[in-house]
Amino acid sequence: MKFDKTNLKSLKLIIETNDLHSIIGIKLRNSYLCTMNQNKILAKLGIETLNSMQNEALETIKSNNEVVLLSPTGTGKTVAFLLPIISELDAACSEIQVMIVVPSRELALQIEQVVRQMGSGFKTNAVYGGRAGAQDKIDLKHRPAILIGTPGRIADHLRKDRFSTEFIKTLVLDEFDKSLEVGFEAEMTEIVAALPNVQKKILTSATQAPKIPEFVKLKQPKYINYLHEGITQLTIKTILSPTKDKLETLVDALSHIGNQPGIIFCNFKESIQRVSDFLNENHIHHGCFHGDMEQIDRERALVKFRNGTHQLILATDLASRGLDIPEIRFILHYQLPSREQEFTHRNGRTARMKSDGTAYVLAFKNEKLPEFTGKTGIEEIRPAPLPLPSVWKTLYISGGRRDKISKGDIAGFFLKQGKLKPEELGVIEIKQDCTFVGVHASKIDDLIYLTNNSKLKTKKIRVSEI
Repeated sequence: MKFDKTNLKSLKLIIETNDLHSIIGIKLRNSYLCTMNQNKILAKLGIETLNSMQNEALETIKSNNEVVLLSPTGTGKTVAFLLPIISELDAACSEIQVMIVVPSRELALQIEQVVRQMGSGFKTNAVYGGRAGAQDKIDLKHRPAILIGTPGRIADHLRKDRFSTEFIKTLVLDEFDKSLEVGFEAEMTEIVAALPNVQKKILTSATQAPKIPEFVKLKQPKYINYLHEGITQLTIKTILSPTKDKLETLVDALSHIGNQPGIIFCNFKESIQRVSDFLNENHIHHGCFHGDMEQIDRERALVKFRNGTHQLILATDLASRGLDIPEIRFILHYQLPSREQEFTHRNGRTARMKSDGTAYVLAFKNEKLPEFTGKTGIEEIRPAPLPLPSVWKTLYISGGRRDKISKGDIAGFFLKQGKLKPEELGVIEIKQDCTFVGVHASKIDDLIYLTNNSKLKTKKIRVSEI
């Protein structure tokens, strides 16, 4: 067949049209697969639909290289930035692709847990101060796609050249208002400078931070600001104490509130000790959580809180960030923080993700409250019996994720060999090298007798109460 100019133009148009259809088809297919994968992830997280902030963040992060996400605590910022990040990971890459820097160990562990729950298939590890360096080396030998960590520990690994930064294309500064404070400035400057190939930067916070430091090197960030929406499910109330020493009123308040999970905030570890001693004297069971505790003790305190062994926990502002425990029904300010930011973050531990909650301010009757507490209603305390002890205890098992042990394995083992009923088995938390299980208090001794020094899958395990 002989082609003249007209035929050649027609042929070129057909080829270009087919190419265009192919391109559109590939894009539609990828979009469909991405949506399907996202739906699976949300189902695993127990989320039916994304909220308006999450939907906007998803689209904005995909289409912009610099994003500052401001939204109240408990609105789902972690899921909002993880979804678009995971959708763009390269499965063929064997190096770290995403670095998430956080101000506390607890927040690092929280994000790591969320990524694991998503079941994306991408390896994720958290590194932080107080964790054995040898454990970091083991985890980093097989590179995670996502590395989460505190500024000091990440900077230390970068100095020692423990991993390549060549493929790190995304940097997230979660709770950046805290991690960009003066105390972290040296490490943060070092981290940002050590990541030459970063193409996307995401900063998140639950409060309006001051000016972002120049070393972050943001040019024209896209802001997503939902702070004005507040947390409508949160109620703030004031409980008045007739004396400056508020310990007696605290006990009355806890009796009035009843058996509900909550956090009591103090400003100093010395205050926590004094309050803890008084609660013990009054037979009110609780846990403690502050920065001077060993990391293992802090983690175990949170495990007991999450599984209901302790319904109350005494904490400093260390617990105001990174604790995503939806069941927290109230928080109580035994001592008010000095800054509005911390007041906001403390309150954000309750009333999370469309759940309601109450923040109580315990104040001396003649005390003038800071303006940032706002106009709060007065809560009249009614006489009530002391909170009841929890029906749950916590067991430690000397086997974990590294031993290929799953929640199903633990449940089956305790139900069959331990002779538990399903309703007597509580929350199961599997760590890298151990597992914690909530068990009905009445069954704890029998269960240890039946399962300790037994084989679970291929590993002989020890079972003990903590």
